[in-house]
Order: sequence, then structure tokens, then C-alpha cells
Amino acid sequence: MPHVGRTDGLVHSPIGAAFALLAAHTPQRPLLNLSQAAPSFAPPEVVASRVAEVAHDPDGARYVPQEGLPELRVALADELTRLYPGAVEADQVLITAGCNQAFCVVSSALTSPGDNIIIALPFYFNHDMWLQVEGVERRYVGGVDAGAPDIEALATAIDDRTRALVLVSPGNPSGAILSPDELAAYFELCVDHDITLVLDETYRSYRGTDAPAHNLYDRPGWSEHLVTLHSFSKDLAIPGYRVGAAVGDPAFLAEAMKLVDCVAICAPRIGQEAALAGLRHATEWRAEQAARIGERQRHFESVMAERPGGYELVSSGAYFGWVRHPFEDRDTLDVVASLLHERDVLTIPGTAFTPGDERMLRFSFANLDAAEIDELAARLAE
Repeated sequence: MPHVGRTDGLVHSPIGAAFALLAAHTPQRPLLNLSQAAPSFAPPEVVASRVAEVAHDPDGARYVPQEGLPELRVALADELTRLYPGAVEADQVLITAGCNQAFCVVSSALTSPGDNIIIALPFYFNHDMWLQVEGVERRYVGGVDAGAPDIEALATAIDDRTRALVLVSPGNPSGAILSPDELAAYFELCVDHDITLVLDETYRSYRGTDAPAHNLYDRPGWSEHLVTLHSFSKDLAIPGYRVGAAVGDPAFLAEAMKLVDCVAICAPRIGQEAALAGLRHATEWRAEQAARIGERQRHFESVMAERPGGYELVSSGAYFGWVRHPFEDRDTLDVVASLLHERDVLTIPGTAFTPGDERMLRFSFANLDAAEIDELAARLAE
């Protein structure tokens, strides 16, 4: 094997590890798969029809402008302006090959090796992995209970090598939602210390409210200290089409675009066309899916309130339940394996989202129906 560089010692994706466990397992009853937060339902018909049209278009497989289809940038800017106080312009939108790529190119454009970025616990595992590969120090704040990070603790963590604060709301893996007031306070902290707030809003449609998630676009000069990250995967059930976005200062996004050019040249046109069709024509469908998943969340919270088998729901929201297992003397990876082999329940260990083992599990409940959620509680209680 050739010499291995930056990836040496880096953990593999916990999703891949879960699938590897599953490949070696023979279920004794229907599997309850809580491992991945990808929609299990088809995209809206208007999106599927547009994808078919583009596939037969002579230009459908060609490159698009590196910053994204102009119509999609306008459509996303218009939607954010409609949903949030303030205004977002099309030139403040960079379309990427998924929200993961948006984070990678934004964080790499912000930092040099030896810089540090502050990450709230529990973190999204790909964020942490990418910063490790890039040689960026990760400074963790907050706790695994997924509460809002303390402002004073954040301020203490900032030094002259700090380049950004990364927040995810609603959280992955916790589902926890930061309030507009909390996000405003974090933004002001970043302004005061001349660093950037990177806010991942992948699950913004799954907050259980139509109220704005924040008012940061309404701040004068907001793009000097704010980059927001967005995904179309969950809203439109198109995770495999790989289309996301970064929203921020046009000059900074031009720097991030240099990295897009090296990695993917541009986000795939087929995904961009799918997202555009969804933004233009599937607003009602998106709201219906968000409401349906909200109902599943409430049902999940109801059955977990009984703490079946001693499993404690610490927080929940969007697609996720953040659950503490009851086994103080067992490694969480062992608990995950036992849940699969003894109860046909596949989940992700919390060690993928925290620096240490805090007895946590991520349950992606959104792909279970009500009967399956009841069955989950029964299996946990066995």
C-alpha cells in the first residue's frame, strides 16, 4: 500500500461502519434501521419530471457556472429573503455538491493549518473529520446534553488563531434547536472577536414552526461575519443528487469556489435542476413532509418518555433522537452491536459525535412509521 498521509488514523464514516455491521448480520425479525437520516420516500413528482427532462436535454450533462445555475441562486436567495428578516442576494449564494462540500470549502477557505475552529458539542462527525484532515485544531465547547453553548465559555476559547465558530441548528445528532436570541448572541460574539459564525441549517425546515430561525440577515454588514450552509437533500428527498449551498460574502465565496473547482469543478447540473424545480413548485409538498416528520417526532418523544429499557431521550428534533443508554460499564460500540445482533435495531454510536464515550446513541427515527416506533420501544424494553 502507498504511504498514507493526512487520513492516517482518521476514523471511517460511522454510517459506513453501521452498514458493515449490518452486512455481517442476519436479522431474525424486520430490521429497525435508525442509522441514517436520509429520506426514504420519493421526491415530489415535479422534481422527478424535471430530472427526466434534463436527462434528455443535450445540455443536461454539461458543466454549469462554477457558482451554480443563476436561476437556482436567485430562487434560494428569494426563499431566504421571504423566510427571514433582511435580504439575501443571488451573488451571496454559492451552490455546492451537497452541504458537506459547502462546509469543507468554507472551512478550508477560512483557515490555514494551525488555526483553530470552535465546535459546539455534540458535533456533526463530518465537520470534525474534515478539520482534522486539514490540520485545523478543533476546540470543543458545550456538553453532550446538547444545550446551548455558554457565551463565556465560547469567549474563553477564542484566541488570535481562532477563525470561526461552527453551529448546527437543528442539531445533528441531537435535533436541538438554537433560538433566534441565542443565535443573535453568538453572532455578536463573533463580530466582537472578528471571527466568522458558520451556521449549518440543513434541517431548518424541521423546526416545527414557520417563524424565522434567526434574524441575522437583517444585521448591517451581516456577510462580513456569517456564512450559512444549506441542503436540499432532506427538503426534496434528493440526497444522492448532491446539491447544497453556502450563503455569505461574494468575495469570500469566490475564494471557496477555488476549492470547488479543484474537487468537483461545479455541483452536478441534474441536482441543481432538481432543487430549482423543488424551490419553484414544491413548497406545499415540502411543508407536508416536514409536518409528517414532526408527527413522528412527537410520537417518538411520547414512547421514549417511558424510558424503555432504561434508554433516556436527552433531546430530539428534525430527524434525530439523542439517547443515553443505561449501561455504565459497557463501551457504546458494544451496545450498538448488541442492539443489532440481539434486537435487530441499527443505530449510530454517540462516539461519532463526541470526543469521548458519553453513553450516547443517535436514533434517526424519521424513517420509521408509528408502528415501528412502538416496536422500537418494545425491543429496547426487552
